[in-house]
Amino acid sequence: MTRHHAHRGDRSRTLHAVSRSTRLIALGATAALLLSACAPTGDAEPSSSGAGAKRGGTIHMLQQSDFSYLDPARGWDTGVAQIYRLLYRGLTTQAAGDSDDPSSVVPDLATDLGTVSDDGLTWTYTLKDGLAFDDGTPITSAEVKFGISRAWDPQIGIGSPYLVKTIAAPDDYQGPYVSGELDAIETPDAKTIVFHLKKPFPEFDAVLAQPNGAPFPVGSGGGEEFLKKVIASGPYTLEEYTPGTRIELKRNPNWQAETDDVRKAYPDEWVFDLGLDPATIDERLIADQGADVNSIASGITKASLPRLTDPKLKKRLLSAEGVCTSYMSMNTAEGPFADVRLRQAVNWALDREMIVNAIGGPQMTKAVTTIVPASINGHLDYDLYPGPDADKAKQLLAEADHPDGFTFTLDIASADATKDRAIAIQESLSKVGIDVELNVIDTSIFYETVQTPANAHDAALASWCPDWSSSASTFIPPLFSSSAITEKGNQNLAQFSDPAIDRRIEEVAAMTDIAEANKAWGELDKLIMEKAPWAPLTVGKGLFLPGSNVANFTPSTDLLDLSVMGLKDPQKGN
Repeated sequence: MTRHHAHRGDRSRTLHAVSRSTRLIALGATAALLLSACAPTGDAEPSSSGAGAKRGGTIHMLQQSDFSYLDPARGWDTGVAQIYRLLYRGLTTQAAGDSDDPSSVVPDLATDLGTVSDDGLTWTYTLKDGLAFDDGTPITSAEVKFGISRAWDPQIGIGSPYLVKTIAAPDDYQGPYVSGELDAIETPDAKTIVFHLKKPFPEFDAVLAQPNGAPFPVGSGGGEEFLKKVIASGPYTLEEYTPGTRIELKRNPNWQAETDDVRKAYPDEWVFDLGLDPATIDERLIADQGADVNSIASGITKASLPRLTDPKLKKRLLSAEGVCTSYMSMNTAEGPFADVRLRQAVNWALDREMIVNAIGGPQMTKAVTTIVPASINGHLDYDLYPGPDADKAKQLLAEADHPDGFTFTLDIASADATKDRAIAIQESLSKVGIDVELNVIDTSIFYETVQTPANAHDAALASWCPDWSSSASTFIPPLFSSSAITEKGNQNLAQFSDPAIDRRIEEVAAMTDIAEANKAWGELDKLIMEKAPWAPLTVGKGLFLPGSNVANFTPSTDLLDLSVMGLKDPQKGN
């Protein structure tokens, strides 16, 4: 897609937002289960569970771990993006999960997508009428500006980096609580908001669809205020939050459906039951009794696959293709993986098929050898380390003065699927004398931990989902640019810093012809993997078993869109 400028009202753009959240996802809690699932027969339906949703009732979401943060300036993972969808709105957003093109970016609080100046540096949006927070306070351009400016706060703004990377804020700007108003965002009147960019960025509509684009009342949300409370702009607001146990949402009485073309908001309430064992979640979904006819989860574990051949269960079984790359990052800044030869040795030694089998088999996941997955424009198909090849791994180990191997510590989330993946890595690397010690971290704080370099170890097992699919610009820059390395909220888990790669990232990011840029991203993908800061592992599919009374469940391994789901009979199970 080439876009030098656009006009308001143009909704035919091919910009796509594959994921509004991190797109690191925890391989546990709300995300790991879908990667661990394995289809027993291949008969799962790749479509929604049907229309027929009615207003009313309560849907329960069953999950193992708590969400990372209720504050959208902090959270940036796939799991928490699901609840953000119910609580918050932005100028733009990802299209509804049941729409014809659910990965496209569409207007939300704004009347339309942005109007961009001829030089590509200024974007203008107009707010809809009738917008308000959950307390009835009107949402104006001032609240949008304030909410967005929170992304620069050094303690709070640890979520999506794209606002900070694209908007022309002063280098010393530290958010509204420290530095005051941000002059790069103008609000000439209550309904108009104007953004000035550092350089042209044709996908800026997608930047504003990130979680930290949500508005907040001016002056609110400082410090830890939003860790256990919210000020909602979406169709629901927070009724109860018991960390690690339960979240209850109720309708926001000041949300007006006529202003929201995306969220259907059928249920009266949403309840998130936290801290459940994955086997318990499976059992409740399979039994489909009582309130669980209205329950959902983010996947089914592989242990339950043999039972899913039951014809009654197969009627409820839904599947989705994967878009997220599971990988092992290696700390290139210090420790054993500062030596590129040891990183390359790991890539040669890894048995990716063993990992595939450990997390469900080829029916539901596949091995990958590239950074950018095939589902994203900019993917280049190559394999620099076809293996496992123990001889090449041992040769590199000998060249690096580790002929007998070495030991490293791997940070992993506590979910069972992640442990299965880690054990397979241990087994395959042990064959060349590499000993992997596992450091297990609670899933709810996993990314907070590993994204703080001072707390991270030699390697981390993670997964990355693209923020939009029209290009690989949300894969390569945040993961491999040295500018992405930060003391907190660090997305470049490998702490990879290479001046030549940095220059090329800047060159490709500046390309306004996205087709040309995508070709360059693919070539850069391969160039980066020659230096092996990662070991790409798998891309998984999802398998889902919503309760029998749940309507319009649209399966996705990206954003499971809760905002379009409802109940067939709101009186049943409630």
